[in-house]
Amino acid sequence: MLRALELARRGLYTTTPNPRVGCVIARDGEVVGEGWHEKAGAPHAEVSALRAAGASARGATAYVSLEPCAHHGRTPPCSDALIAAGIARVVAALRDPNPQVAGRGLRALEDAGIATGCGVLEDEARELNIGFVSRMTRGRPWVRLKLAASLDGKTALLNGKSQWITGAAARRDGHLWRARACAVLTGIGTVKDDDPQLTVREIETARQPLRVVVDSRLETPLGAKILAGGGTLVVGAAADSARMDALEAAGAQVLMLPNAAGKVALGELMRELGRREINELHVEAGFRLNGSLLQEACVDELVVYLASHLIGDAARGMFHLPELKDLDGRRQLDIRDLRMIGGDIRITARVTNA
Repeated sequence: MLRALELARRGLYTTTPNPRVGCVIARDGEVVGEGWHEKAGAPHAEVSALRAAGASARGATAYVSLEPCAHHGRTPPCSDALIAAGIARVVAALRDPNPQVAGRGLRALEDAGIATGCGVLEDEARELNIGFVSRMTRGRPWVRLKLAASLDGKTALLNGKSQWITGAAARRDGHLWRARACAVLTGIGTVKDDDPQLTVREIETARQPLRVVVDSRLETPLGAKILAGGGTLVVGAAADSARMDALEAAGAQVLMLPNAAGKVALGELMRELGRREINELHVEAGFRLNGSLLQEACVDELVVYLASHLIGDAARGMFHLPELKDLDGRRQLDIRDLRMIGGDIRITARVTNA
C-alpha cells in the first residue's frame, strides 16, 4: 500500500477533478503490475495495473489507495475490470467518499466472490486526497491560505508593496502549492497593489489552475495580468452591466454572489467552487480578504513562510480581524509541519476551531 500511495502521488498536479489513486497487483510475494491515475479521462490506476500484470493478475491481490469505482463516469467501472481479470483479493486504503461509489465498489467485488479489506494506511490516503474528500463530504473545496510574512508577521508595507518578502526558494515552493490546487483565489486589493499573474511558473506544469478574483464592485482593470489568457473568474456583489460586459469581453467569467452587506458571499462562493469540481483552493490574498475568509470559516489550512527580517508596526499584518476582549476568542491552530525552505521558515497549520 505504501507503493500504491507513492504511485498515486505522481498524479498530485494532474488528476483534478479526479482523486489521486495508485494500484499495485501482487501474487506469490512479487509485484506483477502497477499503475496510477494520471488525469481525468485517462485509465484509472486499477486498469493500468491490470494491463501491466496481464494474465498474472488472475488469483492475485490488488492494493489500491482508494476504493475501486463502481459507476460509469468518463471511464467504465474499475470493479468490473478487477472482476473480469480474475483478481482474488482487493485491499483499499480509503473508502471512496463519492456518493456514487461510497462502498458500492467493495460490495460489487464481494458479490463476485472477491475478498476485500479496507483501511490500510487510511490516514495517509485521506491526506493525499484531502480536497476530493472535502468536496464530496462538505460540498466545498479544501481551502489552503498561503502567507509570506516578515518575522514580525507583516505581509506588506503600509503602501501595499510586498515583493519580495521571502526568498526565491520559498517562492518556488509556493508555486508547488499553486500547481497542486484546482484554483487560485485572490482579492481586488492584491490585483491593484501587485498586478499578479497567479499562474504556475517556477515549476513545469501540464495545466494551470483556475484563477478567481473576489471583486465586489468589479474594479479589476481590463489590462490586469490576472485576466491574461482568459477564463479568470471574477466574483462580484454590485451588479454593473457595463463592467460585466467589459470584463467578459476581456475573456473573464463574471459571477455575482452578493451577501446582505453588499460584499461577496464567501461561503456561497466556496459552495459554488465545489459545484465547479474544485477540490483544492489555494488563496494568495491581502490581509482584509484573509481576515474575512477566516471569520467566515472558509479556511482549513495555512501555509506560512516567515522571512528572517523585521518590517515594523506600521506595515500590514496577516489578517484583518476584530479586536478580541478575551483570549477565549482566539483562533486555535494545529501545527502540522515546520521546516526551513531556503532562508525562510515554512509552517503548515490547520484551523481547529473555525
